[in-house]
Amino acid sequence: MAERVCARFSENARYVLEKRYLRKDDAGEIIESPEDMLWRVASAVARAEEAYGGDSGEWSVKFYNLMAELEFLPNSPTLMNAGTPRGQLSACFVLPIGDSMEEIFGSLCATALVHKSGGGTGFNFSNVRPAGDRVRSTSGVASGPISFMELFDHTTEVVKQGGTRRGANMGILDVSHPDIKTFINIKRETKKLTNFNISVGLPDAFMKAVEEDADWDLINPRTKEKVGVVSASELWEMLIEGAWKSGDPGVVFIDRLEAGNMVPSCGRLDSTNPCGEQPLFPYESCNLGSISLMAMADEYGEIDWNRLERVTRMAVRFLDNVIDCNTYPLEDIDKMTRGNRKIGLGIMGWAELLFARGIRYGSRESISLAEEVMGFIQRIGHDESEMLAGTRGSFPNWKGSLWDRRGRPMRNATVTTIAPTGTISLIAECSSGIEPVFALAFRRKAFDNDTLVYVNGFLERALAKMGDSSSGMLDLVLASGTLAGVDAPHKIKEVFVTAHDIPYREHVEMQAAFQKYTDNAVSKTINLPNSATLDDVRDSYLTAYSLGCKGITIYRDRCKETQVLYHGAESHDESRKQPRTDSSGRLKPRKRPGNLLGSTVKIQTSFGNLYLTLNMFEGEPFELFATLGKSGKDTQAHTEALGRLISLSLRSGVPVQAIIAQLKGIGGSQYIYEDDGDGIILSLPDAIAQGLERAMGEKIEVSAGDMCPSCGAPLVHAEGCMRCVSCDYSKCY
Repeated sequence: MAERVCARFSENARYVLEKRYLRKDDAGEIIESPEDMLWRVASAVARAEEAYGGDSGEWSVKFYNLMAELEFLPNSPTLMNAGTPRGQLSACFVLPIGDSMEEIFGSLCATALVHKSGGGTGFNFSNVRPAGDRVRSTSGVASGPISFMELFDHTTEVVKQGGTRRGANMGILDVSHPDIKTFINIKRETKKLTNFNISVGLPDAFMKAVEEDADWDLINPRTKEKVGVVSASELWEMLIEGAWKSGDPGVVFIDRLEAGNMVPSCGRLDSTNPCGEQPLFPYESCNLGSISLMAMADEYGEIDWNRLERVTRMAVRFLDNVIDCNTYPLEDIDKMTRGNRKIGLGIMGWAELLFARGIRYGSRESISLAEEVMGFIQRIGHDESEMLAGTRGSFPNWKGSLWDRRGRPMRNATVTTIAPTGTISLIAECSSGIEPVFALAFRRKAFDNDTLVYVNGFLERALAKMGDSSSGMLDLVLASGTLAGVDAPHKIKEVFVTAHDIPYREHVEMQAAFQKYTDNAVSKTINLPNSATLDDVRDSYLTAYSLGCKGITIYRDRCKETQVLYHGAESHDESRKQPRTDSSGRLKPRKRPGNLLGSTVKIQTSFGNLYLTLNMFEGEPFELFATLGKSGKDTQAHTEALGRLISLSLRSGVPVQAIIAQLKGIGGSQYIYEDDGDGIILSLPDAIAQGLERAMGEKIEVSAGDMCPSCGAPLVHAEGCMRCVSCDYSKCY
């Protein structure tokens, strides 16, 4: 029997493992090492071999080495839960949404159980009757699908995955639903459906109607009758504008999902998991895993195809075993998942492979390589699934499947998926999925309050070869994270591009190249610069459709900049809104009266309790006193200084809402969750902003500039999800 190798985890990877994956006792103390975790997972998954006459001990070592060499890693629930009492190992779930209260609330309960177990959920709400429709049993009117989506969103908010974080959802509505306009616009309100990605289901017929500028029928799902007619082009433009403004909604080309349905006898595919890469039937789940391409190649990016074949075959076997040793949250999920035995094998580290080979992301050469690599993995993966079917049997629903028609017995209805790999790619120290890098250099929060400077290793080596001529370049890259604007050789600038250096068409073409050889779908975000136009978004969607993508998500940089709702501002005296000035036009703060009335609030911070006293004058906020208990002199001085500057601003006519907008969401190195459960305090400025809100008795809606709630670093939109560029935070996985 082979021996176990030493795990190749870096110090940063071990930190991520300790924070999120390693088992802890009731006191929160870590009770296993990273190597123990790998052995726990490997031995649990290998136990499935015994049902087929295999040697679980031998396969335990093989699976352990597969992960310890960082050749392959399964999705997070498998790493977290394999070999534990929880035992739920899948990341992706789809649940049905019917039109009755019993069906809807049954799925709501199922959602809570799935999220509790660590999974994400997808839904298609198109069967729910529209708002205002008749409810025969009560003689009332229906509230519509969006009201129920808000119910699911709230449930997600209060149920944490595995007791650590909240889950994520995908909500799809067909473009023929009468409530489609409301659905398209719902995410423009920044606090609506915050735990949902949303997509509009577009059939081929709709795309044809857009092309011909034809009318489009709206159909009541309860009666199946036409209840309205709209311009297809009008809906299309609403979609484009919504995505341009907020990144939502995305689109799912619904007929493309169905075209990839290998088991049509089980129904129609019209839903996906939260990041869109896994189309599933109601009550179906799928477990995912990814191969690190950097482990398959040498320092020059030359792929060892024999090694890639070996790892692909072992990964398919590993994921098939997961289906057998999984503990499913519902019996219906158990039955449907085992019936089709879908798995999703993908890749990570694509950006580094291109760096190593000196190939620009999005170039013709990179597109060809993408097709070659994914075509190879799909071919070998299918071959291994066919071999497993020969020894273990085909998936139970094989009869009547497309595989049946092709005369090729398969163990798994689907084999390949390009999934998000946010946290597992941190463990493997490579880029996420098939995304380009988002920065060539950045600062990453590490242990406690330490901050590490990370510079892309391939760029460092390229600059080192330049010798003294590269002097100062790294400092410039660290300042901006990109080579754009840096006086560097053309070849280096050509290869070392970041997400926002790449034209959107090349993003789409890369997604399409991988989709060509992916059974399920591809999770990728099409990143656009802030200057992108509506035409750019429109062309992205049309290009994705023409190239065979199953869906598309775009995100325009900084499209969710801070927005403030000035509650009640219309009723304020205009003269009070305007800053006071002297004869020279300079600001002239109002004088302080002898007596003022106000209120005091207490906010917890990591430096002690913060006491804020907001005094009012003529119904307007006039001054703020800020005191920090049990803090050092410097921190108290900073607190007092902020209070004085805020007071000066208020007395000069600056609206309190604008001050809150500037301070709210600023991250620091020491965040804290309040004891009363009101929320997270990211920093001292954030505490002052939240205290001002409470003193005013109103909530100011601020998007916080897409900032990580864990460490305060910027969040990027990648693979249909929000990820931190600094720590291990991920919105979805």
